[in-house]
Amino acid sequence: MNFNHQTKLCLLTIIMALSASLICFPASSQRNPDFGDNVLVFDSSMPRATIQSTLDRIFSQQARNEFGTNRHAIFFKPGRYDVDIKVGFYTQVLGLGQLPDDVKINGSLHSEGISATHIALVNFTRSAENLAVYPSGSNPITWAVSQGTSLRRMDIKGTLNLANTNPGAWSSGGFLADSEIDSTVNSLTQQQWFSRNDNWASWVGHNWNMVFVGVSKPPPGIWPDIPYTVVTNTPLIREKPFLSIDSNGNYIVMVPNLRSNTVGTSWASGATPSVSVGLGQFYLAHQAVDNAASLNAALAAGKNIIFTPGVYHLTNSILVKRPETIILGLGFATMVPDAGIPAMVISDVGGVKLASLIFDAGSVRSPSLLQVGDASSSLNHSADPVFLYDLVMRVGGATRGTTTSCLVINANNVVGENLWLWRADHGKDVGWSQNACNNGLVVNGNDVTMYGLFVEHHEEYQTLWNGNGGKLYFYQCELPYDAPSQNEWSHNGVNGYAAYKVADSVTNHQAYGLGIYGVFTKTQTKCFNAIETPASKGIELRHAVDIWITGQNSTEITHILNGIGDAVSQSNRKTTIN
Repeated sequence: MNFNHQTKLCLLTIIMALSASLICFPASSQRNPDFGDNVLVFDSSMPRATIQSTLDRIFSQQARNEFGTNRHAIFFKPGRYDVDIKVGFYTQVLGLGQLPDDVKINGSLHSEGISATHIALVNFTRSAENLAVYPSGSNPITWAVSQGTSLRRMDIKGTLNLANTNPGAWSSGGFLADSEIDSTVNSLTQQQWFSRNDNWASWVGHNWNMVFVGVSKPPPGIWPDIPYTVVTNTPLIREKPFLSIDSNGNYIVMVPNLRSNTVGTSWASGATPSVSVGLGQFYLAHQAVDNAASLNAALAAGKNIIFTPGVYHLTNSILVKRPETIILGLGFATMVPDAGIPAMVISDVGGVKLASLIFDAGSVRSPSLLQVGDASSSLNHSADPVFLYDLVMRVGGATRGTTTSCLVINANNVVGENLWLWRADHGKDVGWSQNACNNGLVVNGNDVTMYGLFVEHHEEYQTLWNGNGGKLYFYQCELPYDAPSQNEWSHNGVNGYAAYKVADSVTNHQAYGLGIYGVFTKTQTKCFNAIETPASKGIELRHAVDIWITGQNSTEITHILNGIGDAVSQSNRKTTIN
């Protein structure tokens, strides 16, 4: 009997809604699951030339494909590979071992600046995880990147450069976690960086804002002459869930345990303490088949979800209602809400893990792209927090889009790590009224923690923190480039909007390592405060820098904090506070 695509989809939705037990993967499917055409799985028995030519083909397609729709995940099964892996846009490289050293890359894995001067200011959306890299000869590994990128669970057997070596090869921020570098990390022209729970022989270099949390050997230096912020222990973390292969050849998802007050990597003494979740407990989503109805049916049937690479258009929100739900994206899988609704809503439940997705705003204005918790959320999830990892949220650039806010957190005890919330300053359909967005992040919940937060170019407060007990470790923010006039970028008689706003009702808040930057090339405006907080003993800010990068003559950020500090402008480009 033959069914058309729509009939198949309806039948699948009905089956999933009726019974979770009817959705299962036979053992053969768990060994060879259908990840789709854009997931490549390499085995060390494959010819080296075949692997290398495939890697080169993907890179040639993705090297300059900043706003394209192609998405790729590259898996390496345990073994040794003599290859050179060049990583371009929308490319995720994953090792499938229990430990990084289970997959040995003997050669290189790198991201280079692609212009003649190797500038990497738009080297976005690429990542590598759970690999050991043995550089050829004495050559360093170059990871020249900016926002929306990550290195996790990496073991680099040599030197790691965070930019290319020529003086003009600027990079603009990145993320390194749970990794070991045998030799030196050299930041070169990297403007800012966030590192958590890493080991290295030494760290060299600095520019604007470098933050180290739970790093075993942080570099010495005294702020502001040396712009290092060091937090000795990581207060609370659960490492990001990762795909692996068990001893029977079946794919599994490893969910690391919650840890407190940690220093160094989670795998220093062996495999990361974790819980194994079989692939049979996951629904594999595909862009050509799935929509909000099928995804919500899978969730209602008790499934977790793995999004295979692609762009998913949604006419209803994906509703995550079950505690402990795991949602993983592969190859920068992308969610687009098409009907003026959030792409995803997570209920006020604990233990949800959401990782490695792009949320692109749709053409109809939505209240948010991702909502965590309900407006009336009040539960305490401190024993089992919600974790958000490696999320990119974009308004414009790739497609015409608008939203009121990118991310709204109503729930308590949420932990976010490596989030880039970007109102596009270049690309498609970019303009004050075209890709409008008020805020990047709005935090209404209490005891919310952010590790590595990047928020840029929104039209009102970049970050608005209303909840108590918040903690922030590293902040990178650029004000909007394109406010049409001072009158249109003002409120209550105040010029502009602060890049980081802690609401007047907040009595307890901590923030470490904040960088606020002004680029006023398209506007004749001033911003009165970079940061605004209540005058309360419970508010602690450690290390903030305010920089006028470029702009028209009369533009400025007048104060760095609450009316304090010299203006940054063409004549005075930098102000700091401790």
